[in-house]
Amino acid sequence: MIRKIVSLLIILNTFVFSQNLQLHYEASGDREYLVSTLEMFKPDQFGSTFWFVDMEYSTAGVKDGNLAYWEIARSFTLPVNNISATIQYNDGVATGFPIGQVWLLGVNYYLDLGFVALPIDILYRTAQGADSPDFQLTTTWFVPLMDGHIEFSGFFDLWSQDEFGSDEKQIVILGEPQIWYNANEHLSVGSEVEISNNFVFGADGIQALPTVGLRWTF
Repeated sequence: MIRKIVSLLIILNTFVFSQNLQLHYEASGDREYLVSTLEMFKPDQFGSTFWFVDMEYSTAGVKDGNLAYWEIARSFTLPVNNISATIQYNDGVATGFPIGQVWLLGVNYYLDLGFVALPIDILYRTAQGADSPDFQLTTTWFVPLMDGHIEFSGFFDLWSQDEFGSDEKQIVILGEPQIWYNANEHLSVGSEVEISNNFVFGADGIQALPTVGLRWTF
């Protein structure tokens, strides 16, 4: 799901607390259910903390919660221009299949392209049950349009992991571009598309799964 307002706050270069709650309706095929996301970003004098919690409400018939997933990332400012250190932890619980713990350690490089800023995480990744360590690359973006009334934002992840049923590694791609219309300083209406390969278990090829959503910024 959707993540990482970090890029917005880096672009604005403001040290403010930001938190929002999103409610998305998965609108593709048999994935017709609600997903909620609560996320928070808070900078301080030593770096910043970011976390989010996703919950899916997809139990057959009753549509109650049957999956919860969260990530927390702590970054530490380094005495080097545009580089910080980061440590991250991912975990979750689900009905019917394991998620497992993932630890990530690495650096964040702030790439300013002028028209957009791209914070890039270069990470060492170790997952519960994996035969060997892996790598992960992550970036986020935020592009304000029409004097901030429209936002184009999102994230892109690429990582390696053990391929199920073999001794080989596979590359996983996951991206979630979003478009939001800000009705006021708190309420936004928009959509995201989860684009992935080797992420949805049992899926063949590239998946593109759209949602419609509401966001409330505190």
